[in-house]
Amino acid sequence: MRGADRKRAEVLRMMLDPVRPDVPADIVRRATERGARLLRRRRAARRVIWTLLIVALIMFGVWASAAHPWSVPPTETTPPLEDW
Repeated sequence: MRGADRKRAEVLRMMLDPVRPDVPADIVRRATERGARLLRRRRAARRVIWTLLIVALIMFGVWASAAHPWSVPPTETTPPLEDW
């Protein structure tokens, strides 16, 4: 209980303390610039990911149309016909 009482007393002291730290005058401008920068980065990353996904799908389609992986490969050897 002493720890909780000490923390509560510290919070009350901080709330009632008349001296408050100065807030920079340009904090709103800096926060706005940072938010805009983060949005641009996220938007760019999203575009790159979608572009890579579309390119991968196109490459897969071209490969599949050329290789025909769904068809059975032709037999290359025939069984020997002996003892006829």
